Amino acid sequence: MPSDTLATRPASATAPPDDGTDPTVPRIVPRRRTGQWAAAAAVLVLLALALRSVVRNDAFQWDVVADYFLTTAVLRGLGLTLWLTAAVTALGFALGTLLATMRLSANPVLRGVSWGYVWLFRSMPVLVQLLFWFNIGALYPTILGIKTVHLLGPATIALIGLTLHEAAYAAEVVRGGILSVDKGQLEAAQSLGLGGRQRLRRIVLPQAMRSIVPPAGNMLIGTLKGTSIVSVIAVQDLLYSVQLVYHRTYQVIPLLLVATLWYIAVTSVLGIGQYYLERHYARGTAGAR
Repeated sequence: MPSDTLATRPASATAPPDDGTDPTVPRIVPRRRTGQWAAAAAVLVLLALALRSVVRNDAFQWDVVADYFLTTAVLRGLGLTLWLTAAVTALGFALGTLLATMRLSANPVLRGVSWGYVWLFRSMPVLVQLLFWFNIGALYPTILGIKTVHLLGPATIALIGLTLHEAAYAAEVVRGGILSVDKGQLEAAQSLGLGGRQRLRRIVLPQAMRSIVPPAGNMLIGTLKGTSIVSVIAVQDLLYSVQLVYHRTYQVIPLLLVATLWYIAVTSVLGIGQYYLERHYARGTAGAR
């Protein structure tokens, strides 16, 4: 009988599921990614083995690393490296901003000079530039009646050479950031009667910073590591300081590890600062996070 059939049918056949899902809609089951998890496990095992080999390898002499990590000579070299990095970055971007505005100028002479500067200093290796400045006395014994021999110390030579090199790359970074600003913004600012400098300072640069900060942060970190090249002209930076020690003690590996750990520490701090600076300038855009 129909009434008896309905009475004996299980409740699960007529009632909807307790979880509120529609039984007529197919359930989407996530695909099992066994291969990815297996690869991740293999990578973790390899990393653990590599870390174990580094920690337990007596050739690294971690006790010597700990002894020299905070010595006065190393900290003095670290201080000079940080000072050189900050000075080169500030002066390089100041000169680079000037070169970028010259490159975007309507004056063909200014554009040509800016292009020539960028072309020349990007074409020359930074080590060659430092050696030229180091031997400036052989090229120009006197300038305006002043003898150039021993006129510039190694630290000053490093500052000049690295700044000129940095400015060539900074000019392209700033120019790219300025070109990323919509032309409608410039037209709106011009319609408000703002002059060229006001448009650059109040309208262009604040918006261009979104495009300038990421490569500028990478350049800052690159400059920090690139300062190690000044050791060839006897500037007592971090690398040169540890070289002086291991030339005396012959403990090359642990002293190089001291310099490496300091570079990693400072680079990590700069990376964190870059992240927050990028987030600050990305406010109100899709890049904000």
